[in-house]
Amino acid sequence: MRTFGTQGPVNSKENYVVSRTEEIADFVDRVKKGKYIVLFAPRQTGKTTFFRAAMDALIAKEYFPIQLNFEPYIDLTPTTFYGYLLKEIYEKIESVFRTRGTELPENLKHLLTGVELIDHVSMRNFFRQLADFLPYKIVLVIDEFDAIPPDAVRGFLHSLRYIYLDNSDFRCPYSVGIVGVKNITQLNYDRSISPFNIQDEFHLPNFTLAQVGELLEQYTNEVGQAFAPEVIAAIHKQTAGQPFLVNRCAQILTEELGVPKNEPITMAHFSKAHTQLLEEQNLNTEYLLTNIRRDPRFESLLMRIISYERGVRFNIDNEIINELVTYGVITKSANRMCKIANPIYQHHIQQNIKPLPSKPQVRIRDTLLH
Repeated sequence: MRTFGTQGPVNSKENYVVSRTEEIADFVDRVKKGKYIVLFAPRQTGKTTFFRAAMDALIAKEYFPIQLNFEPYIDLTPTTFYGYLLKEIYEKIESVFRTRGTELPENLKHLLTGVELIDHVSMRNFFRQLADFLPYKIVLVIDEFDAIPPDAVRGFLHSLRYIYLDNSDFRCPYSVGIVGVKNITQLNYDRSISPFNIQDEFHLPNFTLAQVGELLEQYTNEVGQAFAPEVIAAIHKQTAGQPFLVNRCAQILTEELGVPKNEPITMAHFSKAHTQLLEEQNLNTEYLLTNIRRDPRFESLLMRIISYERGVRFNIDNEIINELVTYGVITKSANRMCKIANPIYQHHIQQNIKPLPSKPQVRIRDTLLH
């Protein structure tokens, strides 16, 4: 039996997974147009899971996706970074050939073992040669891009921009996806020259109510235990569709409360699961609170946002607001004000930061379910 995944990327063999059909189609369409795409979003929002599914879709459509992860390279020198980068590219190219049921051609193997990467210029020359050996449009997707060594980021982005401006169907890589937490503008490089002003920003939203229903329906179809419609709506409302929180709530309901499988999951069960979510420490809330504590200015702004008096106007150009959005703490409300990303986060914020002087606090637990 599959489970609701809360530890790292999920897969459809072991976990219930939201299909993200429309989002994947949008991403593939941008790849077809040769876009260089950036996605920067908080951790535990399903980025890696999404791009794994997107890679499968690209292989099916006769593209050649190479998915890399820069997380292991964070403390390397640029020269060492490029050396390991070549090894990872070699491994991923072999993996795609295996997925297609074919062997790595000898001439391509000779290129991959004979070339040397030492900097961004040699990388650009390598990609030019690689295009001659692969009869597919190459798509490079880089996860955890923020971990690129600081001394390498500027040259690396300049080379991608140089390749992009070639503007031909034969450029390599034809399309690039950059995935991370920090925005490119927050990375450490000389901002007197913009090395990557050609990106097409891609937004991966939280789960919609329909997608939460889709996720839970997979469990019902497999196990036979139904969720009351109001439970599905309550999960979406209290989590705002945040993928980790949705899966964690479902995990509590189906695995930890001991609800008999021949009984439906009701609002009474949800109330218990909701209380547990508010009181427990998990990886997601630890990440939330760690990021809030990064800067003492965050505390003051967050208390103004939740004071329910004047609030704070949303302005993405404001450095503090921008960082809190980056970490998934706040978002923009329908009336263009700042709001906490979801009620569960709001509860944890109120429990862990000091209130403003003489500002009465709203009892969050009394209002969450109304």
